[in-house]
Amino acid sequence: MNQDILTVLQEKMPEFSKGQRRIAQYISETYDKAAFMTAHRLGKAVGVSESTVVRFAVDLGFDGYPSMQKAMQEMVLNRLTSVQRIEVANDRLGDQDVVSMVLHSDMEKLRQTSEILSREDFDAAVNTILGAKRIFILGVRSVAPLANFLGYYLNYMFNNVHVISDFSAGEMFEKIVSITSEDVVVAFSFPRYSSSTTKGAKYCRSVGAPVIGVTDSKLSPLGQCSDHVLVAKSDMVSLVDSLVAPLSIINALIVAIAAKREKELSQTFENLERIWDEYNVYEKQVDPT
Repeated sequence: MNQDILTVLQEKMPEFSKGQRRIAQYISETYDKAAFMTAHRLGKAVGVSESTVVRFAVDLGFDGYPSMQKAMQEMVLNRLTSVQRIEVANDRLGDQDVVSMVLHSDMEKLRQTSEILSREDFDAAVNTILGAKRIFILGVRSVAPLANFLGYYLNYMFNNVHVISDFSAGEMFEKIVSITSEDVVVAFSFPRYSSSTTKGAKYCRSVGAPVIGVTDSKLSPLGQCSDHVLVAKSDMVSLVDSLVAPLSIINALIVAIAAKREKELSQTFENLERIWDEYNVYEKQVDPT
């Protein structure tokens, strides 16, 4: 279905039965909550049976209710305000144990990411980074920690890594204005998508620099302006977003790049271990015996 589901509901409203009309009106008026309800809960909220909700989804052209729910969730994730996120999360939580819900949700996002991540794009991203003259990493606001984490480890392997994570849009362009086709950009963006990251990635690509986008969909704003898209599933957890899967992809990138630079890294860390020891950078491990 290419159309926004709210548009479809509005167009089909005259065709709906009484029960279907109640479902459509409820979704239209409270889509931020409806998108995260099970078929049973949605039916209970509007006073129809679960089977009626399922048939409603099929009549709209979906394979079933899960497909319709996924479409609703994808539509709303980038629309929700922080206040709405808290309300939806509290509604989803109910009487569940918070720790169990969050951990199980994170595990599910890791499973989904493992299934959908293109190994071809991943390998291409690794080789592009290895062959670049300079590496620029873009990630602002809530994904700034991802950019800084990747930058921290890439700085052990390369001499020209630039992390752009805490600048305004104007300042960001000042940092990337010299970028060329010999460089590479790794950009992070998840709902609510940062417009400055998208604009920065578009500019870099316009001057010939390959862009590696780490985002939740190839159709996201960043995904559409990236040469290689590493899809990582994210989810809304109250005020914050789950970034477990994106962080796991970063770990995989670091491991893959390090494996191809084993000789250089061994020499670097031999020197670092000597310096760390000499200047007492880390606490000494004392044998308890």
